[in-house]
Amino acid sequence: MKIEAMKITLHEMRFYAYHGVFPQEQRVGNQFVVELTFWAGVAGSVRSDELEETISYADVYEVVKAEMAIPSRLLEHVVGRISERLFATFPRMQRLVLTLSKCNPPFPGEVQSAAFTLEASRD
Repeated sequence: MKIEAMKITLHEMRFYAYHGVFPQEQRVGNQFVVELTFWAGVAGSVRSDELEETISYADVYEVVKAEMAIPSRLLEHVVGRISERLFATFPRMQRLVLTLSKCNPPFPGEVQSAAFTLEASRD
């Protein structure tokens, strides 16, 4: 078998965090949802069934969780930090698409969420 691509997705990671420009957002916090898809060199795990040949999904989650716990004003900044740390932590990770959504943002109208998406690859 010729493997064309290997990607892993963590859907709808939910966090309560304190990201936002307005003082109320920094004080009260809000619900956030993270979607992460990454491409990685994990072909060995397809054949071996060994965790050492892939990237632990739980470890990826812990990196995202740790960065989400650090308050920031901008979603863009949070996404950038998460992405940098993922690449630094997981050498097998080659490319990622990361979306951070703020649920019910404090806008004058009804908006379900506001989101920022970053697509990045390893240097």
